[in-house]
Amino acid sequence: MSWFEKLLPKTIRTEGSSKKGAVPEGLWTKCPSCNAILYNTELERNLSVCPKCEHHMRISARTRLDMFLDEEGREEIGKHMDEEEREEIGKNIKPVDPLKFRDTKKYKDRIIQAQKQTKENDALVVMKGQLKGNDIVVAAFDFKFMGGSMGSVVGERFVRGVNKSVELGIPFIVFTSSGGARMQESLFSLFQMAKTSAALTKLSDAGIPYISFMTDPTMGGVSASLAMLGDINVAEPNALIGFAGPRVIEQTVRETQSNRANSP
Repeated sequence: MSWFEKLLPKTIRTEGSSKKGAVPEGLWTKCPSCNAILYNTELERNLSVCPKCEHHMRISARTRLDMFLDEEGREEIGKHMDEEEREEIGKNIKPVDPLKFRDTKKYKDRIIQAQKQTKENDALVVMKGQLKGNDIVVAAFDFKFMGGSMGSVVGERFVRGVNKSVELGIPFIVFTSSGGARMQESLFSLFQMAKTSAALTKLSDAGIPYISFMTDPTMGGVSASLAMLGDINVAEPNALIGFAGPRVIEQTVRETQSNRANSP
């Protein structure tokens, strides 16, 4: 019992008043920019943009696609789907561990952990859908899946999305949110930089628009390949965008970087 409660008349005291009331989890979010405490329902209504300072929160790939695409006519590319639900495009593409890579944890264990956390097979979701009734193919990275890193599956899904766009003659749009190439796949992940860049020449040759939206963060091999090659490149406000992060730059040039060094 606190000193304040001891001063209260007994008629006002309630049993268990010294115990803290349990606050349900998942009701509030603290804005990382202005530190405002936001009610999640209000934040969702505002499309995960802070109503106080207009900071754009990080969101999952599927949430972004739900916000962006019309509800009808969606078709996911590069993921096995039940034939009764929708047409299958491509095979069931899942990440593998060709190098049997291990750091503090086995790569295959990291994949399983990320899949359980995000309910996705890998860090990129590609869909054919409509925007205001116009057919498009759109891809979105999920940063929660191993930092949105680009491995073999991400590269293959991206290329299949490009091929679908070329086949149908419709625009291709990507939302990037990635730390770069996936180190656990070594050269296999670096190959994806060339593979995705080469695939984008098909869009250019066919005269099909490619629009890149760079969200927070877009770094490393992703920023050095597919993210910067759009006919139109759009950066999310105050997003971290660049090749090397501030800490790496500081260690290299031995100079302190400003907080906005990698932000538009």
